[in-house]
Amino acid sequence: MKERFLLQLQKLNLHKSKLLPALSGLIVAIFFFALSIPNVYTQTYELEKYSTAPETIRSPITIENKKKTEQQLRAVTQAVEDQYTISEDIAEERLGMVNEIYEVVEETKSKEENLTKDEQLIMIESLLSDELSKGLPSEAFLPLLKAEQSLLNESHRLLETLLHNYFNEGVQGSEVKDLERRMELEIQYSETPSFLKPVLTDIGTYALVENALFDHEKTEAVIKNAAATVEPVMIRAGEVIVSEGSMITGDLYDDLLLTGLLDQQRNLLPSVGLAIFALLLGAILYTEFRRAVKKENWTFRPIFISTFVSLLIITLMKVFSLFGSMEQPVYFLVPAVTGVMIVRILCSERFAIVLAVVYSLMACLLFNGQLAGALHATAGMYLLLSQLAGIYFLTPSKERLSIVRASVGVAFINICAILFFLFISFEKYTWSEVFLYGGYGIAGAFLSSVLTLGLLPFIETGFGVLSDQKLLTLASPNHPILRKILTEAPGTYHHSIMVANLSEAACESIGAHGLLARVASYYHDLGKTVQPRYFIENQMGMKNPHDFMKPEQSAEIIINHPYDGARMLKEHKFPEEVIDIAEQHHGTTLLKYFYYQAKEMNQDTKEEDYRYPGPKPQSKEAAIVCICDSVEAAVRSLNHPTEEKLKKIVASILEDRMLDGQLDDSNLTFNELKRMETAICETLQGIFHSRIEYPVTKPLVKEAK
Repeated sequence: MKERFLLQLQKLNLHKSKLLPALSGLIVAIFFFALSIPNVYTQTYELEKYSTAPETIRSPITIENKKKTEQQLRAVTQAVEDQYTISEDIAEERLGMVNEIYEVVEETKSKEENLTKDEQLIMIESLLSDELSKGLPSEAFLPLLKAEQSLLNESHRLLETLLHNYFNEGVQGSEVKDLERRMELEIQYSETPSFLKPVLTDIGTYALVENALFDHEKTEAVIKNAAATVEPVMIRAGEVIVSEGSMITGDLYDDLLLTGLLDQQRNLLPSVGLAIFALLLGAILYTEFRRAVKKENWTFRPIFISTFVSLLIITLMKVFSLFGSMEQPVYFLVPAVTGVMIVRILCSERFAIVLAVVYSLMACLLFNGQLAGALHATAGMYLLLSQLAGIYFLTPSKERLSIVRASVGVAFINICAILFFLFISFEKYTWSEVFLYGGYGIAGAFLSSVLTLGLLPFIETGFGVLSDQKLLTLASPNHPILRKILTEAPGTYHHSIMVANLSEAACESIGAHGLLARVASYYHDLGKTVQPRYFIENQMGMKNPHDFMKPEQSAEIIINHPYDGARMLKEHKFPEEVIDIAEQHHGTTLLKYFYYQAKEMNQDTKEEDYRYPGPKPQSKEAAIVCICDSVEAAVRSLNHPTEEKLKKIVASILEDRMLDGQLDDSNLTFNELKRMETAICETLQGIFHSRIEYPVTKPLVKEAK
């Protein structure tokens, strides 16, 4: 039943059908969407103030806490002191008044001998300015008139010094009373004679006025500068808001509410964005599937394998992401290289590169620590470099050891990428962490090779992939079918061996599957064992039965052999690739010998009655076997093959197959045909090289006695 189902799928015309590529891309997109939903949605909680946090809750987004920012702003602006501007004009004016008082006193004292006390007071009042005469009574200056000139000068300097100091510091209106008391104390504790202290105090307190005036503009500028230093209070994505078991205070409750962790309403926009992203990735896969079907003749099998591998790798990335966060680089351990290695081996290198890009884009979301709106670009870049390294270092060798060798190259690239990410980071890492993360990279590469080696046999068996090991088993000379050909049709067996040598050489020259062509050549003429004596290579020492048959009867027997062989191979459950080559190795070519023989008998003979039903060769390997089958048969008919004859026959057969349209569906290019022609000619020359003719000598026979 399974074989029947696979056969029906194999017969699907994928060149015209878009259903399977579209379905595969959609399955991958839906699967990725389903696993990524938690990475775009935030988990919400039903919590109340002053309750206990059931778990450690982190912020899913980066957002400004405007309330706390405004609180800090108010605190800073309120702490700014009022700004004042010191008026030097006021200071000079008040010091000038003091100087004026002393000048008037000195002027009055110079005329003291001729003036009475009352006259002196009258003179002082007349000499003083109106402001001073009104502000200070003239009697207050009598002690100054009695003082000696030296004491008068000292007292003058004392007042000037005190007032100058106060004015330089700036006298605010609210400070005048305090400074007056301070001046009084400083005068009291000075060495000034006691009779002068009261008058000095009166003059000083009168001269001391406000000279530090409030500056509104300067105050506003200082407030603005202070406000500019206040940074917004941010809640960073991934930041712990409340730890498990802690009490949820009012501030913490506000933070939970602000980050949407208490919002029970589900926003559909993240789902829409994720769906768009998933569909874009699915569209990339669909486009590449369609290109592979058209350009590389992909059947359902590589599409199924690529889809299965994609689902596996997405699952692995999701599982690994559950054990890490944005700060924990568990993605260093992810064996994503496994997927691209399997696709590189079983499908194609180009599609493996496409999948590497797709998986890396998926990793950016899957490894975001389930923080809505965040993408982990480092994880995506790391996995992209790792996967591309796996594709590059994996050589197209038939040995499984090539996977291990490739993993060594992947490990080296992983370490280089990890060192790059660590060294450019602003965070400081210890050497122990560097070695630990480097070990992660090596372990990831080793795990990739182990998984690849372990999964390949299961995938090859489960999807019916034709592995090299299976081909080598079929190539064994002891295989029952090969022994059947050898015993029942020995000439056909020898012919098949020659075709196998030519086909493998031709395939190797253009990068096709040489081992497949060799094995298919061994079995391509299995149908001749049905009636072996009707084929010339098996007619040893007997007459050709076709000489006694009608052309149409002979043609029917010859034409049936590819399809008899394909039927027998199906019965023995041979790989489909081998069956296809056996069925297609004659394409729709014309049996010219019997056709022209029938044409001579009847001019109305139709050409299509003497053509193989086909199909034409659908792969490069089938086309090569088709060409080499004809080349070997033609060369075998030569009596004395020379290099020129061999080249001429190969060229003529290639030209005939091209003109007859037999190579139209094989995707062979002219450049490949040229390389094939050279390889076939070189192989033929090695087989049919010239030999030395030894002289005939009479054997000497000596009888035993």
